[in-house]
Amino acid sequence: MRYARADRLIQLALEMQAARGGLTLTDIETRFEVSRRTAIRMRDAVLRVFPQADEVPSNDRSKRWRLSTPATRPLLGITADDLATIEVAASRMAADNLIEAADDLRGLASKIRASIAAELMRRIEPDLGALAEAEGIALRPGPRPAIAPALFATLRGAVKACRKVSFSYAGRASGNTATRTVRPLGFLYGHRHYLVAINDADPAATVRFYSLPQISRLRLTGESFVRDPGFDLRAFVAPSFGVFEEAPVDIVWRFTAEASAIARQFQFHPSQTSEIDAEGRLVVRFHAGGLLEMAWHLMSWGDAVEVLEPAALRDLLPAQMPAWPALP
Repeated sequence: MRYARADRLIQLALEMQAARGGLTLTDIETRFEVSRRTAIRMRDAVLRVFPQADEVPSNDRSKRWRLSTPATRPLLGITADDLATIEVAASRMAADNLIEAADDLRGLASKIRASIAAELMRRIEPDLGALAEAEGIALRPGPRPAIAPALFATLRGAVKACRKVSFSYAGRASGNTATRTVRPLGFLYGHRHYLVAINDADPAATVRFYSLPQISRLRLTGESFVRDPGFDLRAFVAPSFGVFEEAPVDIVWRFTAEASAIARQFQFHPSQTSEIDAEGRLVVRFHAGGLLEMAWHLMSWGDAVEVLEPAALRDLLPAQMPAWPALP
């Protein structure tokens, strides 16, 4: 169970240290998404390890516990902006169903809070509260990948330890399931999240993408592998617009004058250059593969964008693009 993991108990100890008013059993239930019985076990485990924890007097009937550590040294330079940025990033990851990564970020924030002197934290908290209200996360509407947190956690551990993993992989088109044993190298996040890995059965050792929602029955094998020190994930995906491997070609898009102000706020590809023509239209050029994913993206712009090159990309779009929403 998740509460039995040592890192969860350490996290609870840090939360008890960071909360100046102490934590109730209800706080523990909410923070760790556990039952009351589990919350009691977690609290008791921390109190056994840290007998110096205090029961904090309160005006309500709820009992609160706080862990005091006078030896804690303040971390100089920490601001409300820093803590708010961590929470924004954690919320974004949670919105994309990367629950373990979001928990890790919030754990980092708790460690920082616990390491800050009480006086400094009292000065930071008002600003932090204001930022928490002001800096919301724009959640993407529509479907999102369904990924079990335990699956992602296992894969991330395998990537760090250079351990091979085996799993069942369901083909999107056929629906057939096959077993794969791979050397995991990293992750690629986007509309869908992918494991970047090398299939052990591939003599050419080609780097491939495996959609995380299509992975099941994941297990660590007893085998390790040596990661190629020359492999750079950023460099590997740079020639692509998305995750589909395709020879890069010259891309030229032209946005209408009405949409140019919005389009200039986007970086469509790291290699892009852009210019405004005599009619106020934005012309964007870059070199990349992945025409199908480009077509999916361009559909969101409707008739506000025109594909000048290549013709193969233009042919993937409908003859009549939907009308682009009028600017407010």
